[in-house]
This record gives sequence, structure tokens and C-alpha cells, in this order.
Amino acid sequence: MAEANLATTPLFGWHQAHGARFAEFAGYSMPIQYSTIVAEHEATRNNAAVFDISHMGRFRLEGPQAEALLDHTLTRRVAGMELGQIRYSLICNEDGNILDDVLLYSLETPSSHPYFLLVVNAGNRSKIWNWLERQLSEFPQVQMTDTTEQTAMIAVQGPQAMSVCKPLFPEHVQNLGYYRGRVTEQMHKPCIVSRTGYTGEDGLELIIRKEDAERVWENLMLSGRKVGIMPAGLGARDTLRLEAAMPLYGHEIDENTNPMQAGLSFAVQFKDRDFIGKAALLRAKDDSQAPVRVGLMLDGKRAARQEARIFDMDSRCVGVVTSGSFSPTLQQPIAMAYIAPNLNTPGTVVDVDIRGSRTSGRVVPLPFYSRPTSSPA
Repeated sequence: MAEANLATTPLFGWHQAHGARFAEFAGYSMPIQYSTIVAEHEATRNNAAVFDISHMGRFRLEGPQAEALLDHTLTRRVAGMELGQIRYSLICNEDGNILDDVLLYSLETPSSHPYFLLVVNAGNRSKIWNWLERQLSEFPQVQMTDTTEQTAMIAVQGPQAMSVCKPLFPEHVQNLGYYRGRVTEQMHKPCIVSRTGYTGEDGLELIIRKEDAERVWENLMLSGRKVGIMPAGLGARDTLRLEAAMPLYGHEIDENTNPMQAGLSFAVQFKDRDFIGKAALLRAKDDSQAPVRVGLMLDGKRAARQEARIFDMDSRCVGVVTSGSFSPTLQQPIAMAYIAPNLNTPGTVVDVDIRGSRTSGRVVPLPFYSRPTSSPA
């Protein structure tokens, strides 16, 4: 049952009726699992799974200065984005530290009116809205709308995800490229479709009106029966993104980390543009002392959790774990961590304190898992 002080998504009733276990996440009562986390994880890796991600924030920005405002605010270039293009980017403060990581969509309505859609992390929704509002004094010809409460968002992920979606969408969606999106329809209802995800697998993410959410979800489940599609909760989503080395806000990235040390320099574009945090990030490029994000493989079966301390062979504390779990795919414990830069070479042996006892591990390249077919940068 949802607690009275927690928000629910438009699909809460479906989750409840199908035996989901719930937990609080970013102010929402969210499904953590339906069967087991491992079963839902394996369904995503081998077949297909469907996730309710309606808790993510969704902002629409339009007007003559929308592009300029976003180019000033995001670390990745916005000016000149093609219609239908989607970019992973970061929003940093003046110190170059990360306020959020986001997806920016360049879209147009069926009547050819251009606009941008910004998808932000659920826990940062108010913070990023307020941050963008602060920029409006310099870019007054921008209209911002928070569409989160009026819409739902669903992810279909896995090697069979596109075959599941194929009969449900027009041909132009079936041929959608990676990190591309468009406004279309699902059974004559408006729908934004993007070929994006947070699992390391192929798939689509859908944004629909909240009143259409359950019908679209049921259509996906029905279409996916032949490949064994499963509903999946945030538990599997976390183990999947960890294997794929995708950062989670509040773990690998936050207001105390910058993109360079987080291994996200690809999402920062300096040339011929100015943006908030640029000067600080130029300095961070040359900082050889800041801890850096690495992957760890641990011996044994016990997983290291966030804030577990890391020691070198001289028993000096040299880092801290940010996320850790037993990997269902690799069948051993893995973790992401920040570690002293002189120890980030793959193969470096360290000890990790797991609830008072030390376990040996080694630094490994990220990601831990890559699907057989390549995805776009």
C-alpha cells in the first residue's frame, strides 16, 4: 500500500494488483520487485522487461530563447541539435560540480512546432526546475512547463524489446536510431518514443498521457508474451545499470563531484561555447589529485555497499564505494567507487571493508557488462 505522504505513478494500481513490493524512492511509492530481482534482471538481459519510470521529471521548454538557455545551462552542446536527436548531458553549478545528469530531446509537435523535452532525475526535479527558473531573467523568451504529473513514462528494455514494440508502433518508430526520438502515437493516442534506456540493453522509453498509461502498459505486456516479457522494478533496474556502469545521482555523481573525475568528460563540450561551470571544469581537466571513478571486482560472495571504505596494501584508506551488488550476469560481487588516481590502473589490488571485515578486490575497466551490439556514444 502507498503511504499517505508518498506520491504514486499512474500505474500504481496495476503494480498493486500484480503483487509488486513497494518502497519509497524520491518521494514516490515505487515497485521494487514483482517476482525476484534476479529473475527480472535476467529477463531484461535475455528477453525483455517493462519498467515504470514515471517518477522521472519531465520539463518542456519552448520559445525563441529555449535553445540558448539550455546551451548556457547544459555541459553538452545544444545549439544546432537535429530534430529528433537526444543527448545525454549534465547540469553543473558554477564550481563545476554536478547538479544532475539529464536527457535532452529535440522534438516537434504534429503541427511542426519545435520544443525541447528535458528528463531529469526524480530526486532532483524541484532543484533543477528552480535552477532553470533562475536563468529566465537572462532568457525571458522561454516558456517552461513541468509535464511530470500529466504524463507517465515506461521503459521497454532487453534484446527482444524492439520486437515487442514493433507491432505497436508505426514503421518510423521501428527504424528509430539510437538516441533518437519522435512524437508519434500508440493505438491512436499521443506518445513520445525514444531509443534510450538505463539498463545497458537495447529498447525504447515511452512518454504518454497519464490516462493512457495502463492501456499502453497492458499492450506491451500482451505483445511481449511470446518472448517472456516481465514487469521489472527498481531493484533490477539498479543491478542492470550497475553492471553497465551507468552513474546514479546520489551515488556516483552529486554536488561534490565533477564530470572529469566521474569519467563523464564525453558529456562536456568546451569548444566555441560558454556554459555554467565551464571555467571550473577547464581547471578540473588538469587536476591530477582528485579521486576518480573505477570499477571493482570483489572476491567471495558478499557485496560492498555505498560508503564502504577501500584500503591499499599498506592499510591506508584510499577510497570509498559508491554502489555495489552481487552481479547476476557475472556471478560475483561488483562495485563502483572513487579511489586515489594513482591506484586506478586495472589489476590494482585493494581491500574493501564490508561490515567490519576486509575483502580483497581488484580494479577493473568499466563497464562490467556490454551487450553484444554496440550503442551510440
